[in-house]
Amino acid sequence: MPRPPRDRRAPVPHALALAAATAAATLLLARAGLPSPALFAGLAVGLLDALCLPRPFPLPARLGTAGQAAVGVTIGTLVQLSTLAALGEHWLPVLLVTLATLLLSLGTGWVLGRHRDLDAVTGAFALVAGGASGLVVIARQLGADERVVAVVQYVRVLLVVLSLPVVLNVVFGVRAAGGAAAPAGDPWAGVLLVVVCGLAGPWLGRRAHLPAHTLLGPLLLAAVASLTGLSGAAVVPDAVQQVAYALIGLQIGLRFTPASLLTVARVLPAAVALVVVGVLGSAGLGVLLSRATGLPELDTYLATTPGGLYAVLAAAVGSGADATFVLSVQVLRLLVMLLAAPALAGLLARARPGPDRD
Repeated sequence: MPRPPRDRRAPVPHALALAAATAAATLLLARAGLPSPALFAGLAVGLLDALCLPRPFPLPARLGTAGQAAVGVTIGTLVQLSTLAALGEHWLPVLLVTLATLLLSLGTGWVLGRHRDLDAVTGAFALVAGGASGLVVIARQLGADERVVAVVQYVRVLLVVLSLPVVLNVVFGVRAAGGAAAPAGDPWAGVLLVVVCGLAGPWLGRRAHLPAHTLLGPLLLAAVASLTGLSGAAVVPDAVQQVAYALIGLQIGLRFTPASLLTVARVLPAAVALVVVGVLGSAGLGVLLSRATGLPELDTYLATTPGGLYAVLAAAVGSGADATFVLSVQVLRLLVMLLAAPALAGLLARARPGPDRD
C-alpha cells in the first residue's frame, strides 16, 4: 500500500511560524503606536493563515482558554478599594453617566444590528463602550460573531486613542502624554495570581453557572483578591498580557472565511460612523458629569472617554488631570459593561433572527 503524502506543514513548524509572525507584527504595530498591538497582530496573522493556506492551523482550545483567563485576571486586578473610593461624593452622577453610556452603546448597537449582515447581539457587542478585549473573548460564547466584534472594537479603541491628543490640544490646550504606562508591581506575584485565578476561576464559574465563565470567573476571583488585599501588589506582567491578547487574536483570526471577511467589509462603514456617534455622545456625557459634580471638564472628558484605558491614564497624568478619579470612573464603566453583557445578550437574542454564520 502506498504511503500517504506527508503534510509539509507539520503542526509544530506551523505553530512556530505563527508565533514568530505574530511577535513580529506586534512589534511593528507597537512601534507605530497603535493600541492593543498584540490582539490585532494575532487577529491579522490568523486571518492571513486562514485565508491564504488550504489548511489553517487548529489552535488548541486550551490555549484560547488560557488567554481568556489571563485577560480576566488582568481586568480584575484593576478593581481596588482605593480606586473606587475616589468616586466619593460623586458616586451617584458617575453611576448615572455610566448607565447612560451603556444605553448609548445599546442604541448605536441596535442601529448596527439592523444591518442585513448582522444580528442584534453582534451589533450591540461590537459597539459596547468598554472592556474591548473582554467583550471580544465572550462575544461568541454569548451568541455574537466575534470576528465582527473584534474588528469594530479595535476601530473604536484606535479612533479614541488617535483623537485623544488632538482633543486635548485643541479643546483643552494641553498635550497628552506620549505613551501609555502600565501599573507597576511584583511580576512573579502576578504570574502566581494568573495561575491560581486562571485555574480556579473557570472551575468556580462553571459550577456557579456563570455565563462566559472562562473570562468572568477569573475576573471576579481576581477582583475579590484585589479588594480584600489578598493579591497584595500583584499585577499581571505585560509579557503575559501580550501573549494572552495574541492568543485571543489568533483564535478569532483563524476562524475567518472569505465570506465572513466580506461581511466585515460591508459592515465597517456603518460601524465607523456609529463609533463616531458613540465617542461624541460620551464626550457630551462628560460635559454633563462636569456640570453635575463641579469637576473640571478635562477630568470628566477623560473619565468618560470610551476606550484606551492606559492611553487615557497616561494623558491624565501628563495633562495634570485627576488620574485617580479618571481611573475609578473608567474601571466602573468597564465592570458594568462586562457584567451586563450576558444579560443583554439574552434580551437582544430575541430581537430578531440573524444571518447564517460561516
